[in-house]
Amino acid sequence: MEKVNMDSLVTVLAEIENLGFTSQFEVNGKSLVSLKTDHHFTPDQIKITHFYRFEGESNPEDSSIMYAIETNTDEKGTLVDGYGTAADPATADFMCRVNDIHK
Repeated sequence: MEKVNMDSLVTVLAEIENLGFTSQFEVNGKSLVSLKTDHHFTPDQIKITHFYRFEGESNPEDSSIMYAIETNTDEKGTLVDGYGTAADPATADFMCRVNDIHK
């Protein structure tokens, strides 16, 4: 595989999509929801295969994190959230309850 400069969120999202992570997820209440299939997942039904942090160039509050997620139904996709003070509390809480996290 050709080495890719992974310095921007757009670059990483494009590369991750090429690896089959084509769904997009969001946290809704206490579950992770696929925007593609509308399936709901609990923290024990997913694994984080990789995650990437991005820092805002001019403002630290522009920081974000992108998770590459695989579900127990073999659906693969991404979730993007703010990082640090910009993090969504519900998303941060959900991710803290995920036990299967790889880097």
